[in-house]
Order: sequence, then C-alpha cells, then structure tokens
Amino acid sequence: MHDALKSSSGYHKELDDALKDDFLRRTLDTFAVAYRANREAVFKDVDERALIHKIAEAKDYACQHLEELYAQFKAEAEKRGVHVHRAATAAEANEIIIRIAKENNVKRVTKSKSMTAEEIGLNPALEAQGLTVDETDLGEWIIQLRHEGPSHMVMPAIHLSRYQVADDFTKATGEKQDSDIQRLVKVARVQLRRKFIAADMGVSGCNFAVAENGAVSTVTNEGNARMVTTLPRVHVAIAGLDKLVASLDDALTALLVLPRNATAQRLTSYVTWMCGAGPCGANADNKKIMHVVFVDNGRTQIAKDPLFKQIFRCVRCGACANVCPVYRLVGGHKMGYIYIGAIGLILTYFFHGKDRARILSQNCMGCESCANVCAGGIDLPRLIREVRSRLNAEQGAPVEANLLSAVMKNRKLFHRLLKFASFAQKPFTRGEPFIRHLPMAFLGKHGFKALPAIAGKSFRDRWPEIAPKVENPVMRVALFSGCAQDFIYPEELEAAVKILAAKNVAVEFPMEQSCCGLPLEMMGQRKTSIDVAKQNIAAFRGGNYDYIVTLCASCAGHLKHHYPEILDKDYATVEAQAFAAKVIDFSSFVHDVLGLKSEDFNNSAQKVTYHASCHLCRGLGVHKAPRELIADAAQYVPCEEEEVCCGFGGSYSVKFPEISAQLLENKLKHMEETGADRLVVDCPGCVMQLRGGAEKKGLKIKVDHIAELLAENLKK
Repeated sequence: MHDALKSSSGYHKELDDALKDDFLRRTLDTFAVAYRANREAVFKDVDERALIHKIAEAKDYACQHLEELYAQFKAEAEKRGVHVHRAATAAEANEIIIRIAKENNVKRVTKSKSMTAEEIGLNPALEAQGLTVDETDLGEWIIQLRHEGPSHMVMPAIHLSRYQVADDFTKATGEKQDSDIQRLVKVARVQLRRKFIAADMGVSGCNFAVAENGAVSTVTNEGNARMVTTLPRVHVAIAGLDKLVASLDDALTALLVLPRNATAQRLTSYVTWMCGAGPCGANADNKKIMHVVFVDNGRTQIAKDPLFKQIFRCVRCGACANVCPVYRLVGGHKMGYIYIGAIGLILTYFFHGKDRARILSQNCMGCESCANVCAGGIDLPRLIREVRSRLNAEQGAPVEANLLSAVMKNRKLFHRLLKFASFAQKPFTRGEPFIRHLPMAFLGKHGFKALPAIAGKSFRDRWPEIAPKVENPVMRVALFSGCAQDFIYPEELEAAVKILAAKNVAVEFPMEQSCCGLPLEMMGQRKTSIDVAKQNIAAFRGGNYDYIVTLCASCAGHLKHHYPEILDKDYATVEAQAFAAKVIDFSSFVHDVLGLKSEDFNNSAQKVTYHASCHLCRGLGVHKAPRELIADAAQYVPCEEEEVCCGFGGSYSVKFPEISAQLLENKLKHMEETGADRLVVDCPGCVMQLRGGAEKKGLKIKVDHIAELLAENLKK
C-alpha cells in the first residue's frame, strides 16, 4: 500500500480492494458502534472537556519549554544511572540503538509496541545488522509474522480474523493451529516466553517522559511490555521529543483520558513507571543497562510552527481513527502511512514525504468526528486543510482545482456559469428535478445517486418577487444562501423566508454574496478562499443585522469558525470576528432565538426521521434544536446513527465516490429501517446526497430541508 500512496490510481485501487473485504467491514463496523457507546459510558463520571483542556495546557507548556524539559529529564535520569541520547533524524536514532546493541554484544532483541520505532524503521535497521528482532505485543507479533505494518496505533491487528491468525501461527510453529481464540493466545504465550528468556536487549516505547524525575512510562493492556523492560539485561526506551511532560501530575491527568479514548476503558491494565536503572543480576554490577533515546525527526521545527505545534498534544490514543467514517470502511492500512487516522494524515506530511501526504491528506471529508474526541483538543480537520494548502503552495495545485478557483474568485462569472448550466442541462433533465438522461458512461463511479438539476430560476432572481415587507419587525436578519440553495434548492430558502416573515422578522438578501468558500478551503486553495471570504464580509457590511441566518450547516461552520482563522493575518480581524459572531444556523435561530414551540405548528403526525449534518452536530454543537422542532411539527422517529456522516463532504464525494457511495448506502439502510415517510436535514449538501440516493434506489421516502417541514406545518 505504501507505494500506492504515490499515485492516485494506485490508491483508489487499494480502497476498492478494502471495500470488498467483508470481514474487515464487519469487524470495523462492530467496533465503531460499540466504541461510541462504550466511550460515552466511561466518560459519564468525568468532566471530559475540562480534562482535555488540562492535557492541552500541559502539552502546550511542554512544547514551549522543550529544550528546558529535555535538559531537566537528562539530568534527572542520568543521576539515576540512565544514559540519555538525542537523535536529530530517524537514521541517527537507529545508529544510536545499533551502537548500544554492539557495545553490549546483543544478539536477540525483544520489542514492546512503539509507534516511534515504526516511524524510524528500527526493525529493518536492526535486522540489517544481523540481529534477531521479535515483537512481543500480541498484535504487533502477528503483523510481524505477516510482514505488515500496524492498522491501528493501539490495536495493530484489528483488521485480521482468528482464522488468518491461526494460519499465521501454523506457519510460525510448524504445527496446525486451531482457530479458537483462547488456544491461539496460549500458543502465543508459549512462543513469546521463549523469546523473552532468550533476549539480550529489550526495546520499548514511551507514553510519557517526565522531566521532574527522569522517569519513562509504558501504558499497555498486556504484561508483555514489562517482560521486555525487566528481563533483558539491556533496556532501550524510544521516545519522540513530544513525549516530554513537565511533571508526574501532567502524565496522570492524561492517563484519565488515554484509556477511555483508546479502548473505552476507565483504566488500562498496566501502567509502568521506570525511574532509573533498576537491579539486574545478569550484569556484573547488578544494574540494568538502561538507555533513553529521544527522537527529533523534525519535531523541534514542528514545535516552532504557530499552528502545527498542536501536534505535540497527541497522546497516541487512536481515537481519531476509532470515530472516522473513512477508517471504518477501509481500515488503517488505507488511512495512514505509519501513523493511522487523522493524526496520521498530518504526520505523514512531516515524517514520511510530501508525495505520500498529497494523496493521503485528500482522504478526509472534514466531518469533524476526530476533533470531537481528540484527547489533546487538537483541531485535526483544520490541520489537514492546512496540509493541503501548504502542499498546493509548495508543489502546485491540480489543474481542475485551479480552474474552479479561478471561476469562484469571480462571483459574477461563477453565477453566470451556474445560470447557463440551468439551460444547458435541459436535454438531460427534461423538466424533472434530476439529471436522469445522462449516459452512464459519463458517470462512472458516480452513478450511485441521482444528480440534482440546477433550478430554472435562482433564489436571487426570485428575491425581488418574494421579499417580505415586515412592518415594526422584532429584528432584522440577512440570509446567507450558499451556492446549493441559491441555484439548486431555492425552495428551501423560500420556506425559511415564510417562517421568518410570519414571526415578524425583517429579512434581507445581500446580492453581492457568493459561495462561502468552504469547497476552496477543502481543496487547499487558501488564497482564493481568503478572497471569497473578503467578498462575503463586504457584501454584508453596513447592514446592521441582528443575525446572519444560513440554512447550510457547512456554510455556517465555515463562516463562523473558519473565517476568523484564515483572515487572521490578511484582514481586519475585528470585522471578521464581528461578522462570524452574527452567523447562526436556521434551526438554532428558529428554536433558540425566535423560540418556536409546538403551539406554533399544526402537528401533521407524519413519521419524520432525521439526519444530523456533521457541521451542525459537531462543528456547531447543535443537537437539541432540530429534533425538538421536528417533534413540534410532526412525529419524530429517531434513526440509527443519526450523527454519522452521510458521505457527501462536498468535493469529497467527487474525489472518493467509492467511499461516499458506501457511507450513503449505510445511511439509506438506517433511514429505511425507521419506517418514516420523510427524512429532514439541516444542510443542502446532505439533501443532495440523501435525496439523490433515495431517488436512485427508488425509496418511498421524501428527503427535505427541515425548513420545508416547518413551513408546511406552520400555523397561519
């Protein structure tokens, strides 16, 4: 797979192969559903947000005082008989460890799971020197037998079945092995104990390196790590510089979140602290020969980066993979190079080559699930967008991205092209709301859903006719339409205008507004993204609006959160923040600001289910408002996995249709299971995905924006 990351066609073939792996899909599905429920349960007894904030503060402090903490750790550890080394590069780290092995006449090495060792390619380096290297973490040993890399940072063999493991153990032992899990564990125990006893040197990872006392720690669910660190006469602990923390309290705070995030446990089975070289009867002085090798490999440069220094907060819990809808479908070998999940997409850029990072960083739909659970509060989606932007700046953007960027920068040209498309599509729509008559040859992998037609008349062209005249309004708002509702689904905006006018709200529609710019941001077209943001802020300037209301959750998230970020150095930050502060999603405005309740609606008793758009439930943190509004206007029927992504992700569904199609299939299945007559959402992109999928499958379920449901049932 690693070579496949250097070509788009090769990567897509790997994705197709993963999607055909039924066992992988079932395993990751089961894990994803159970993990979410279990994680929620184990966090009930703690203040999750407060803990994450404390971890972020401690790790940020360590990042800012990296050199001081390293010097303190080195001094304290050396007082206790530990040899401390610092390697600038992966190659230098390997050279140090090889030298330690040679100085101590080491022949056999046992290892306990270390992602940093994977990062630097330690095993091949040791084996090239004639050393025998045995992984002893059960999952790591299994994938070593298969000559594979880990598919998860905590559960490296999660992608394998017990039958595959039985076959691997049969080859390793020369005896036929049963696929019973307990028997396989016993076989592994017997095999690994022999390796522990024979080893001259143990190599372990490090979860925390505590500066105040020179201690290192390992956090595991197996006792194998303790065998690695205690039985051999030489012990080498490998730690990235990002593992430094100031105090034991900082590490203990992180331990309140790490197991909960990694495996949804309150406590992990083994937390081992090694403070100094312990006793060892195999050495002449009865002391363990202990070394700690700190790996830089670009970390000191990352620590100086104002944005990417957040990476130092990562505790390697793997939660960003656990909740990722893409990981759930294709597994870690397709969602990382060495490091897995959202953090892996970012670290590949820094540690493993920009050619691999260019393709890999595209495979994120920006659903924000990872940011929602990150133990260090890292803004992972933002960092992935930044990687794309930097890659475009460093290597040039794809031709199609540059073309789209040039069009979207010019609002009038962009809107003229959309209007022209409404005429050009007529042979393919024949007056219907879908493009039904386009030959399948033009669709390729995109034939999994019906494509919507451009509206015959855009909302902006309808506005002069429908603009309400409200006397003595309770407040003044401006509508931000976004592209999809302006040119594809203007009826959604009309429904919103009906509700707002009925509640005595003055509504305006600034004509100079354009696309919010999120598609550009997702493609790494930062310069044009900034230009479009400036245009939109200028369009609403001087309006003296109480709120800027948008019916698109993705637009709302981008306007509210991303504009102040991307305009920080390029624009009047105060104006960008003032603009963002007025932005509100439609459901929150109607429910929280206008205070609409059940008495404002004629409840239709229609069975209506709901899909929570990613940027609404996670990006904006809106959960209650839309569900209560649905229950006010109809009979709300909850849907399984309501807050799991539908697979649209804007341009993501164009770049990765094979994954988008499967996410849509899962969502449609859950929709059908509700028995509802109608599904409503709070984002036109989700309408496009779900309505198109329902139409393609011939489902008897209507898909609408929530504004349409509410407008239909609003009391006169």
